[in-house]
Amino acid sequence: MSNEINYKNNPLHGVSLKSLLIEIVDQYDFEILFAYLNINCFKTNPSIDSSVKFLKKTDWAREKVEVFYLYEFKNLPRASSEQFSLPPRERIIPEDQAPGDPKELSLEDAERLREKRANKSAAREQWAGQRSGKNIDPWANRKNKSKR
Repeated sequence: MSNEINYKNNPLHGVSLKSLLIEIVDQYDFEILFAYLNINCFKTNPSIDSSVKFLKKTDWAREKVEVFYLYEFKNLPRASSEQFSLPPRERIIPEDQAPGDPKELSLEDAERLREKRANKSAAREQWAGQRSGKNIDPWANRKNKSKR
């Protein structure tokens, strides 16, 4: 595929970070963005300019916002595992998929999503502890070598 086709099939092509933020803030506001993305630039003295400045310096946060833009605001189906490994600006959206209307988001939905992620994280940690074969107490298998 040529670069022209790649760029044509990515809704982020030609969209500046500032215009992207203006679009999603107009739709959702900073409170919803913080609730869903958990990035402090949307909570502490939020403004478009300060958020752009932070996001330009912080790759992980910018990518998180771009993913939110693609899959929540543009309402595209989730990326394939191959495309998921690429940064959002390099992903190619299949030609049969067109951006839809922005999803309806609420603070209550954000709280449910946060709880679901916390439960998954706790389950992963528990599973990792079981898989490693290590006891939670690192001294449990140790014999008391002090003489009485």
